[in-house]
Amino acid sequence: HGTNCVVDKIDLNKCRPYKDFGRGFYLTTIKEQAEKMAQRVSKIYGGKPVVNVFRYDSVVDKEINVKIFDAPTEEWARFVINNRNGEKSVGDNNSNNKYDIVIGPVANDDLALLFRQFSNGMIEIDTLIREMKYKKLTDQYSFHTERALRFLTKESDYNV
Repeated sequence: HGTNCVVDKIDLNKCRPYKDFGRGFYLTTIKEQAEKMAQRVSKIYGGKPVVNVFRYDSVVDKEINVKIFDAPTEEWARFVINNRNGEKSVGDNNSNNKYDIVIGPVANDDLALLFRQFSNGMIEIDTLIREMKYKKLTDQYSFHTERALRFLTKESDYNV
């Protein structure tokens, strides 16, 4: 988790809304991605770039609702767009935290133009999906409820 401070206790109320998978605490398995995010956040909000390392114990608890996107699909694209649109969204989204944990690709800056073109009706969904296949996508794990946070253990942190 790349940010501008050490995170010893996760406070979901401090998480920003309208992210790819909704308001939540986001992690990645990619060290470089976390480090870039830490640098970006510290430039915007001040503080020093810090990567907080957590261990995720995979869920087998039937009370936890996990949504997994293995690849950028139409369902994933619509889900991300709906979460980013917030109250204006139509269709499946995670605004009410019906999914405790969501796992899937990051809709990074490389996809921003494609998403805008699709949202504005300039391209069809099949074009969006086809073009996404040529983009290098990274991963994200988002935790949306206190129940989900039970599966995270803080291991360490370091300055970038």
